[in-house]
Amino acid sequence: MDRTTELQHLIDAEKRVAQGEHHIARQEQIVSELDSHGHDATAELAVALLTTFRRCQVEHVAHRDFILRELQQHPAAPAPDASRRS
Repeated sequence: MDRTTELQHLIDAEKRVAQGEHHIARQEQIVSELDSHGHDATAELAVALLTTFRRCQVEHVAHRDFILRELQQHPAAPAPDASRRS
């Protein structure tokens, strides 16, 4: 895969990680609110969803890290030096 495509994949992966963080934070708030209002059955479902979000986040981070490793292993070729041209 070419570097431009890999960089675009990295951008997409970073967006997924950021969205995952947002979803987890919001779901934690929901769980807290449900717990504080005594909505036990609904809170259980909310906790299950939070667990799913956290598992997905582990995968998102792992994928992003994989892309970063790939980019580090195959660094971009240096740009041609214009001063060396005749």
